[in-house]
Amino acid sequence: MPPNEQKGILFVFDFKLQSRLNDFNFINNYIMDEKYHEYLEKAYDFVAVYGIKIVIAIVVLIIGLWIIKRIVKVSDRVMEKRDVSVSLRGFLRSLVSILLKVMLVISIAEMVGLKTTSFIAVLGAAGLAVGLALQGTLANFAGGVMILLFKPFKVGDLIISQGHLGVVKEIHIFVTVLLTPENKTVILPNAAVSSNDIVNYTTQGLIRVDMNFGISYSSNIKTAKDTLMNILVNHPKVLKDPAPFVGVKELADSSVNLAVRPYTKPEDYWAVYFDVYEAGKLALDDAGVTIPFPQMDVHLNKLDK
Repeated sequence: MPPNEQKGILFVFDFKLQSRLNDFNFINNYIMDEKYHEYLEKAYDFVAVYGIKIVIAIVVLIIGLWIIKRIVKVSDRVMEKRDVSVSLRGFLRSLVSILLKVMLVISIAEMVGLKTTSFIAVLGAAGLAVGLALQGTLANFAGGVMILLFKPFKVGDLIISQGHLGVVKEIHIFVTVLLTPENKTVILPNAAVSSNDIVNYTTQGLIRVDMNFGISYSSNIKTAKDTLMNILVNHPKVLKDPAPFVGVKELADSSVNLAVRPYTKPEDYWAVYFDVYEAGKLALDDAGVTIPFPQMDVHLNKLDK
């Protein structure tokens, strides 16, 4: 084939190819324009439907966070005035803030149009599962909150709880720590402490020391009473008001029992208890007052054969 004819055929083929490419670009551009307009219309529709709701939700979120912040501050001031412990105040402050923020987010989601029913159901189921798994721990936590809020006792008080007598050394969210007179550390779960009887010897600022002395029936009661009262009056840790008391408690089988009742500060309880018993025994001996002790008389009868 002559060269001129070959060039003509190539030119025609190239022209047709170029035309097809132009047609393809045109169609492609047309389709893209159609999709663009379609997406743009959807965006306009979305803004028209949800735009105002989103703007309102943002405003509500900002105002809600500000209100929550104010509520947390007010609650913190109230707890501070009620002398709530610092550890409990921090925990309750965080708890209130988290709960209010969760409620705010759920409310905003409802305003926008999101379905939160299933989300709330999941949270409820998760909370129930956690509550069942940590039932004992949560009970101790609730007991600790009640103790720290209502303060049936405080650190340094002498109490009886769960059959244990001791000075309160620490009050935690979950447990209370006592130090007994034997210098033993007793750790009590707060659930048991808050839900049972508590005897607080420190609330009134003084405590009565109950002691008993037995004297023989042949001894002079007035001499014994005066001797014991003299010990109480001169003891530096026995309070003058209320006045100490010494009196006949009972006429027992082998002794006349005297009730000795001095008052002292809770921290001086054991010092008064031991001092008065020791000094009382020595003073009664010096006064010629007999303290009886258990005796058994055995009588032997001889039988005649």
